[in-house]
Amino acid sequence: MMIENRQLLVLTHLSQLLDLVTGVGGFIVPLVIWLTKKDDVIDMDLHGKAILNFRISMFIYLLICVPAIFLFGLGILGFIVLGIFYLVYPIINALRASNNEQPNYPLSIQFLK
Repeated sequence: MMIENRQLLVLTHLSQLLDLVTGVGGFIVPLVIWLTKKDDVIDMDLHGKAILNFRISMFIYLLICVPAIFLFGLGILGFIVLGIFYLVYPIINALRASNNEQPNYPLSIQFLK
């Protein structure tokens, strides 16, 4: 039986910010929550996939920024933009989850459908 748990959805989005403290918790914690609760909580599968697609996409973009540093410092600008995305979009989508809205992470590649 599926239950509605908006607080867990919000927590899952906000758990991405653990990267600011632990470095890797922002990927591992949402992954574990999604894997354990995707069949129990309404919309957890949708939100969890959106988070993981966002995290994987951002990691790829960060990898692209490293060699781009040598191209007139464009990689540094990329790091700044991605840093803002990392900070802002988990908060925006936590608010969206609390309002029972669909998650929206721009520039996400759809690895998990």
